[in-house]
Amino acid sequence: MVDPGNPRRLLRSAEWKKVRDDFFHGQLVGTLVNEVQSISRRGYTYAVGNESSLCENCAIRRPLRLGESLQLNRTAALRALSMWAGRGKDQARGMNVNSHFPRQNQLNKRPSRRTLLAAGATLATTCWGRFGRAAAADDLLVGHASVDTTPPNGCELAGFHRPPGSPRLVTGSRQPAAARVIVLEKGPVRAAIVVLDIIIVSADFARRFALAVEDRIGIPADHVRVCATHTHSMPTFLSLRQWGALPEAYQSQVMQQGVEAVERAWHDRATARLLVGSVRVEGGNSNRTVKPGEWRTDAEFGPASDDSHRWLDTMLHALVFERGGGRPPIIAYHFSAHPVCFHDTLSGPDWAGVVAAHCRAARGVDPVFLQGHIGDVNPGDGTKWVGEIEPTARAIAKGLDAAIDAARETVVDRLESIRRPVDLPLDLDRYRSWLAAYRTDPSACASGPWVDAAFAADWFQAAAAVEEPPRVRRTTLSSLWLGPVAMLFHPAELYSCYGLAIRRDSGAATTLCVGYADDFVGYVTDAAAYTNGEYAAVTVPKLLDLPPFTTETGRLLAAAATALLAVRS
Repeated sequence: MVDPGNPRRLLRSAEWKKVRDDFFHGQLVGTLVNEVQSISRRGYTYAVGNESSLCENCAIRRPLRLGESLQLNRTAALRALSMWAGRGKDQARGMNVNSHFPRQNQLNKRPSRRTLLAAGATLATTCWGRFGRAAAADDLLVGHASVDTTPPNGCELAGFHRPPGSPRLVTGSRQPAAARVIVLEKGPVRAAIVVLDIIIVSADFARRFALAVEDRIGIPADHVRVCATHTHSMPTFLSLRQWGALPEAYQSQVMQQGVEAVERAWHDRATARLLVGSVRVEGGNSNRTVKPGEWRTDAEFGPASDDSHRWLDTMLHALVFERGGGRPPIIAYHFSAHPVCFHDTLSGPDWAGVVAAHCRAARGVDPVFLQGHIGDVNPGDGTKWVGEIEPTARAIAKGLDAAIDAARETVVDRLESIRRPVDLPLDLDRYRSWLAAYRTDPSACASGPWVDAAFAADWFQAAAAVEEPPRVRRTTLSSLWLGPVAMLFHPAELYSCYGLAIRRDSGAATTLCVGYADDFVGYVTDAAAYTNGEYAAVTVPKLLDLPPFTTETGRLLAAAATALLAVRS
């Protein structure tokens, strides 16, 4: 293949001459020509990709669906370029067939030399990287997109108890909500990380979303991660007893918008290099289960540390994808803090929205927030945080700036995504004791872990109708490796000690333990939470119509996550 960085040499090459002659003498692959002619009036998108793309030699041998892209390798791109060179005014990437492909009566027109030179230059920039060199087949390609997903007024918010008949409905927006997407490609491996400003997603929603992405863009469904930021100022995509109903119309809207954002991110991808920075944040989070000063931090978490103490992870990790061609970088960050500063009826991403606004103003980049392990973690320093968003956001934004400034290049020698099922054991003895307690004296089940009498009665009615409660809650764990950086995606509201244990035992240089991903199983706590009768252990299972987890489930989940991170495909 001739050097694509020299358009004049490219247009003088034997390869171009063969493509051009094939085109002018009507010898192009008939299937492609027929497809293009048949869809040219229907607004399909025609995209030029890199050497690892699909559709070898233009052999498109199946009908195309509305909105689908044809991804061409270099040879196919040359052929396609010759077909539209006579109209070559725009970039090949993302051009619309309806306005850019020649009609049948134009197929024998020879484009001018100036047009061919312009077309060759366009091909060189769109098909062969953006760092002034040919993009190798194993280069890391990264794209980003975001879309506004602010819920309409009247949509029900989730996250706090509301008795029947008095739902918490949106009356306005404090900050815009968004779906943010990062797509990754290296060699034959493709993956997408989708982050929604929402409290939780269900396994069904995540599965349907991933299948829609696979069908529309071609990223394998098993390589699509759908994550929630867990903001308590947004709706839920899983019905929670008296904590938030499922807004089906809004959910469908976000599904459509999110999939479209993945497609936009796919077309935005460009050659990138990864920089990683990590800092500890002071004043950004606190352990809410013990008094200030009684928790231990990640700085103390060593080989012998376990769940006999309460912990706090103060580490913030930043992933910075630098791209050439004048494109802005892509920034993702991981931190552990509950977005629960507001209890009112205004929607928004909570403190993460203020951090995002700061990053946009300071760096011109809309960051992607990956939520950490926050089952026992509040925002702020442990003093006043309800309604006081600025101290938390200021501390985290300062940490994000420091992590970005400290980021150093990390060689990404592999992109690998693995997903595995895991069975989390449920405590049926404890579950049956709850049922027996209510049967014996319903009046005693009207507060504390029972919330109130109406909540307890509704739970009991549903639980008593289940003949065989499940012994395990089946869900999935997923890993994504970016060179030495490991990302572990899980569906739990995990206590800090287990997130820290996963990071300690992962064997990776940097580990991001991302919660609320692809499903929601509730809190996974330590044994003391059951002894203490904590809300996370004994109330939340009733919201989800599940038996409680066993006291060993947290350790088992951490062990399963560590084992997954040891797997190589």
